[in-house]
Amino acid sequence: MAYHHLDPEDLPETEDYPCDRRGISDAAELHALHAATYEMAPGEQLPRSYHYHERREELFYVRSGTLHVETPEGEFVVPEDEVFVAEPESPHRAFNPEDATESVKVLGVGAPKTDIALPYDPAE
Repeated sequence: MAYHHLDPEDLPETEDYPCDRRGISDAAELHALHAATYEMAPGEQLPRSYHYHERREELFYVRSGTLHVETPEGEFVVPEDEVFVAEPESPHRAFNPEDATESVKVLGVGAPKTDIALPYDPAE
């Protein structure tokens, strides 16, 4: 058996990412599940682009603040202690609006761990 007790604040930030991202999956040696914490200041977004996954299910638990998620069906507003789920083939872009007054902290999990994010262009 193997166990890991981690404080995400002790993990290094992911380089070249649009917000503060701390990868839990690699630190905990997870093979099937993607997990990371994210903190977005006003005007920052969680993903690198508006995207979707062919197979990955993603779940975003809002630890503090209010998360906004752009989708082709409209914008979802997800308050603290609530969850947003994107099923496979469902385009989304999670962000904190420019005019927000506080940061948003999110725990993001997804499975399978490796499923490349495919760009989504709403104009197409």
